[in-house]
Amino acid sequence: MMLQSAWSLDNTLPVPQLPQYWARAIIGALSILCFGISYDGEFVFDDSEAIINNKDLRPETPLSNLWEHDFWGSNLISNTSHKSYRPLTVLTFRLNYLIAGGLHPVGFHVVNIALHSVISVMTLDVFSVLLGGLVHDEKGRLLNRAPKASFLAALFFAVHPVHTESVAGIVGRADLLCALFFLLSFISYCKAFRKYDAEGEFSFYWIFASLLLCAIAMLCKEQGITVLGVNTVFDALVICKMDILHLGMALLRKPKLSEILLLWKRGFFTRILLVASGGIALLYVRWRIMGTGPPVFTEVDNPASFADNALVRAINYNYYYSLSTWLLVCPWWLCFDWSMGCLPLIKSVGDIRIFAPLVFWIVLIGIIFQALFSMNPDEKRILASGITLLVIPFLPASNIFFRVGFVIAERVIYLSSAGYCMLLSYGICILSRHVGRFKNIISLAVAGLVILNIMQCIRRSCHWRTEEDLFTSALSVCPFNAKVHYNVGKNLADRGKEISAIQYYREAVRLNPKYVHAMNNLGNILKERKELHEAEELLSRAVAIQPDFAAAWMNLGIVQNSLNKFEEAERSYWTAIKYRKKYPDCYYNLGRLYADLHRTSEALNAWRNATLLKPNHSLAWNNLIILLDNTGKMNTVFVYGTLKKGQPNYRYMIDTSKGTGLFYGKGHTEQKYPLVIAGKYNIPFLLNVPTKGHQIFGEIYLIDDQLLQFLDEFESCPDLYQRNSVKIHVLEWDNKDGKMDVKPGEDGTLMCFLYSTTNYEDDWLNLPYYENYDPFDNYEQPKYIVREAR
Repeated sequence: MMLQSAWSLDNTLPVPQLPQYWARAIIGALSILCFGISYDGEFVFDDSEAIINNKDLRPETPLSNLWEHDFWGSNLISNTSHKSYRPLTVLTFRLNYLIAGGLHPVGFHVVNIALHSVISVMTLDVFSVLLGGLVHDEKGRLLNRAPKASFLAALFFAVHPVHTESVAGIVGRADLLCALFFLLSFISYCKAFRKYDAEGEFSFYWIFASLLLCAIAMLCKEQGITVLGVNTVFDALVICKMDILHLGMALLRKPKLSEILLLWKRGFFTRILLVASGGIALLYVRWRIMGTGPPVFTEVDNPASFADNALVRAINYNYYYSLSTWLLVCPWWLCFDWSMGCLPLIKSVGDIRIFAPLVFWIVLIGIIFQALFSMNPDEKRILASGITLLVIPFLPASNIFFRVGFVIAERVIYLSSAGYCMLLSYGICILSRHVGRFKNIISLAVAGLVILNIMQCIRRSCHWRTEEDLFTSALSVCPFNAKVHYNVGKNLADRGKEISAIQYYREAVRLNPKYVHAMNNLGNILKERKELHEAEELLSRAVAIQPDFAAAWMNLGIVQNSLNKFEEAERSYWTAIKYRKKYPDCYYNLGRLYADLHRTSEALNAWRNATLLKPNHSLAWNNLIILLDNTGKMNTVFVYGTLKKGQPNYRYMIDTSKGTGLFYGKGHTEQKYPLVIAGKYNIPFLLNVPTKGHQIFGEIYLIDDQLLQFLDEFESCPDLYQRNSVKIHVLEWDNKDGKMDVKPGEDGTLMCFLYSTTNYEDDWLNLPYYENYDPFDNYEQPKYIVREAR
């Protein structure tokens, strides 16, 4: 680690010198004070998709799915996947779910707050390395005193308001975990040089530990790979004490052999080879995991990246950099979403905003110039380290290497803020050195800045507690952001305030005339308010803009059905199903259309498809049962063999082309029968020999005449099997809310059709008798040979 430099920043800094444990306690306590108020917040914004709707959090989902899905629960090989591979972050969400016994946000928030507190305390060690100030006694032992400049930088980091989204927003867990292992990787790299001397001795163990921690950081968020760049710069500037300007000049001319040999002797090239090899391996694995290629984003996500002119793209990218930097300098202009018109593109040199990137580069170049040409090597090291920590973690979000799906995201500058806090602390140290007479004023200014940041953190954390507060807080920051108005409208609609919601949806559509989701939601509300013609116009525009928008097609079909435009409605429903194959709600509405048109069999098939895709679709079940009841096409059948759920021929019971069959319960025969497995194909036969054998367990189905006719043919009735009506004792009965007249009698029995046989060979009565056919669980039962394999 760094020794105390003769040119120490702490000599003139008007900050108290504290023991290490006190410094850590203060940093941890203030970080909790800033964001602790968010502990009882709701799931907000992106939490809906990443947590509430993410099946990978559920205990019944195999853990292996976490390694095959993206952060949002989609399969990585899907073209619609976001490609954000963060399985360890999702695993922590899943642990939260298991510990809390469900989706209770308090546990999720507490973990985020705790993580930020730990990270803030860890930055004290990182800044102590980069800024210096660690003091040793005469025997070389490290004194238990926190360097003042490092303490101040860590304090700024702990209370920076730009961190609110990462801490108070639960999906920010990815940034927190990534930062945690990023810092651990850096600290491990530093530990490799505990015994570093002129001979260049270093620990391979800690280098490999650093690479492993980098890999873990990447599994939390992709940004973790950037720690390798920070480690490399640290090695060059701090460990090998390279002079950046001297190094650049040496590269322009042929470097002396002695310089190369010195670096080789000190192990620099060996370490860089290890780091580079590790980084390439991690990037290759990440590329293979990504599958089909990079994610697909739209123009509203990142409009600058879709600009045709390369100069316009470059100017706007730099404008985004300047605004991200401004959020670090003045974090009072925060918003949960900066896309969709919040920041219109700069398309002309006459746009006054063009001065923002100019100022940004003037300041950055000034700091770089000082880092290159300063006569003080410590100042060079500190400035270069601060710039490194500010810039390198931000590179994945810079649009330089690939297109990103946002304009500005406060979460992505969580790590970069450490570099800013380091430079800010250094600037205050230099200021206090040159204006020593005003140290008290500087102390008050620093205290005032910390207090203001704490107040802004608390205020912003309150915004993140509910979606209503979060969305409405953005209206003053991004009044031209259509997505902000859309989210406010959606929140109002969810709370039953449709009239207010309509106003915000209309504004969203006005700001972005191609905002199909706003059109769809507005059309839905207008549909419920019977303003059908305007609803039809909006939904028609939505599907014209985005032809694969399945939900809008379905809603358009509902409106057209209400307007008695039946042919158009049918086309709209089928178009919706074309673009979303598994769409139970659309099948339900299609069934309603067919029922209104008295196309009974098509209505039955549509509702049957809805229940197959969504077994708990109560509306589809009710309509299906009522229609069956009204048409009188009901038969109860008891199946005990290969037609049961999970058995090879169950597919016929759910094949709507064969007819309609509804599972209604389980039971067993009141009489005893011999159930045997016989023949070369291991077919289960129920021999019609009452009182012999066992009561036979099976499943009860309600089926229409079409399916009954198919079963007769399938069972070769009456030649091989005979269909008889027998009494079944019902064990489980799902009466679908009592919509059917069919139900067990007071004695718990129900008359059902049963396929049994009197055409059997005499020796079959000597075979083993079974009460429950299931060769998959009972290995003693011979396996059935399906017809296709005979």
